[in-house]
Amino acid sequence: MAAALAAAATLLNASHAAAQSESVLEPVTVIGSRVETRVLDAPYAIGVVTADELRAGGAMVNLSEALARVPGLVINNRSNYAQDLQISSRGFGARSTFGVRGMRLYTDGIPATMPDGSGVVTHFDLAGAERVEVLRGPFSALYGNSSGGVIALTGATPKTARVELAADAGSFGARQLRASVGAPLEAGWNGQAQLSHFEIDGFRPHSAAKRDLANVRFNKLGERDRVTLIFNSIDQPADDPLGLTRTDFDANPYQTIRQATDFNTRKLATQSQVGANWSHTFGGVLAASELTVYVGERAVTQWQAIPELTQRNPTPPPVTTRHPGGVIDFDRAYSGVDARLLWRWSGAQLVTGVNFERQADDRRGYENFIGDPRAPTERGVTGEPRRDETNRARSADAYAQGEVELGSALSATLGVRTGSVHFDANDRYIKSGNGDDSGSRDFSYTNPVAALSWRVAPGLRLYVSAGRGFESPTLNELAYRADGSSGFNDKLKAQTSRQVEIGTKWRGLDNRLALDVALFDARTSDEIGVLTNAGGRSTFQNVGRTKRLGAEASLRWQMTQTLRAMVAVTRLEATYLDSFQTCTGVPCNDANPQNRRTAPAGNRIAGTNRGSGFAELAWQPRDATEFAAEMRAQGH
Repeated sequence: MAAALAAAATLLNASHAAAQSESVLEPVTVIGSRVETRVLDAPYAIGVVTADELRAGGAMVNLSEALARVPGLVINNRSNYAQDLQISSRGFGARSTFGVRGMRLYTDGIPATMPDGSGVVTHFDLAGAERVEVLRGPFSALYGNSSGGVIALTGATPKTARVELAADAGSFGARQLRASVGAPLEAGWNGQAQLSHFEIDGFRPHSAAKRDLANVRFNKLGERDRVTLIFNSIDQPADDPLGLTRTDFDANPYQTIRQATDFNTRKLATQSQVGANWSHTFGGVLAASELTVYVGERAVTQWQAIPELTQRNPTPPPVTTRHPGGVIDFDRAYSGVDARLLWRWSGAQLVTGVNFERQADDRRGYENFIGDPRAPTERGVTGEPRRDETNRARSADAYAQGEVELGSALSATLGVRTGSVHFDANDRYIKSGNGDDSGSRDFSYTNPVAALSWRVAPGLRLYVSAGRGFESPTLNELAYRADGSSGFNDKLKAQTSRQVEIGTKWRGLDNRLALDVALFDARTSDEIGVLTNAGGRSTFQNVGRTKRLGAEASLRWQMTQTLRAMVAVTRLEATYLDSFQTCTGVPCNDANPQNRRTAPAGNRIAGTNRGSGFAELAWQPRDATEFAAEMRAQGH
């Protein structure tokens, strides 16, 4: 892809003073321990991407622009805004073909991951961010269900009055306008508002998209209290050029297949949410409290290119009579609350908390044509209804995490999170040949984690951590049975994992050099994978045991006051330990053995790659001028 060309000088404002300060100050992280901790002292792998790095990474539209510098993290931007980014951490989340699964996502403490484990990042306001933190490995399990990794964005707090207007322009019709205003207000309050409008024609026919994003943030910093109020909304219509077969791609990667234009495949997505965070400092053994509450709504309508006869065959086999149609349409309401207390003693601290989350999806499906399926009068429209149900998910969790000094150079961290997830569906579309798909499932888990950290020298740490993770199926993965019968996929189990990580962190040359290295081993039971994928419908199964072995390393070097370099590399061996059967067609049952295939043990886990690399060399001769060369590499 051609690089976007920034038209605003503000996009190059990674100041010389900031570069100097970062060379002597260790970044601070909040995720992982839930209280401010230096990255050097955290006994787990964590990456912090600063506001200057976000700005230098591109037009600040997608997380993939800047987060490639975090080892262990893969963010695939398929340049298709009708699909979300595909994000995985050490291979967790790789099975998702759209949206995000297996990862916990947060913006200013508000989850962007639903109770069922599905998530989106389109509303992340990168231009208004102070930093993005990425947690990998065992300690992500303390964030509950589907926490193979954690990505958390923190918004910036204005310290002086400022107004910024910016524009970006790039190839394939990429253009963006941004406006922001922020200032300290009266009585300890400050406020910041960000507005942006993005458009792109796309590098393939029928791949245009627009995005309008608004983010408003108010903070109050008192002597003992801190209050944050957040509102954000997004409106994103996007055409969907669909995928290409390998043959089509080799012939012309810039083409779009005819089905995309015949059915006018596209997606409309809107979302708005409000949230509040209040923290209070007590100053005794009970050191502090924190409360976060939020509510939001999301609506999605998507027109797909599913053939008419697949949806309404005049002589249908059992599966097509139950087809949900070629148009997905749902309205989601979600909310949650997280409350925690921080306790401190001499040489020890403890965080305890409870968390409740809920979502309710009013989900509908329609045919994507009008008329006789053998000779439709119109395609790419909302036709006859084929699905009408309410899907709900809710979770309740309690957690605790403690840190204790075991001596002058040794410390231990222990934590546990226990919770339950409930799913249910109420089917209102029950017709001849289409049975009742109502049903419910419950899952529960307890995730313990532990770590030891050894302060070998003032700038050198060694650590080892271990934990158990849990990932339930999502509502979409529970929606269908592989054999076409009615009801929830009640045979699908949650996957569990056991992870071990050994790492070292070194800060040298007066903190101008930072090296982080981690080795990890994750073993999963009942890994969730695809069973069938046909006619626009996917069904899922448990494929047995898997392993993920890997190494990560990142090096940051401030060579001079004006020259800096960074390198990040990842090696991952993610394989199935058990063979399993999958299906290349439907129905997938014993009566149709021709549709079955065996995937042998030793195969690579679908969606993972064996390695990735990132390198950057940047020169900043003046405060508002920077030149850089960047290289990225990723396995197939």
